[in-house]
Amino acid sequence: MATMTTDPQESRLDDDLALLTKTLEDVLKSSGDPADKKYMELKAQAEQSLNDVKSRVSNASDTYYYRAKQVANRADEYVHDKPWQGVGVGAALGLVVGLLLARR
Repeated sequence: MATMTTDPQESRLDDDLALLTKTLEDVLKSSGDPADKKYMELKAQAEQSLNDVKSRVSNASDTYYYRAKQVANRADEYVHDKPWQGVGVGAALGLVVGLLLARR
């Protein structure tokens, strides 16, 4: 079965989102006058938006993971059904990568 590598930029984006989420949560917990009605409304709205974004990011991550797993499974099935074509594709990819590295 094929293994998937993680894109460093994707990992950085995850880290950035986690940092932003933590920072926003800390700000919401520590700032403002609880007696101020406008502040309380804005805080509630910000908390709701934060929860919505967390949910969407989580769902998107799950969707991408599911899609990647499907692609890996299809590739695995294809190689098992047609091993010589899989060898040919692997050889062609190896040749292309080799040529690109040789140009460096």
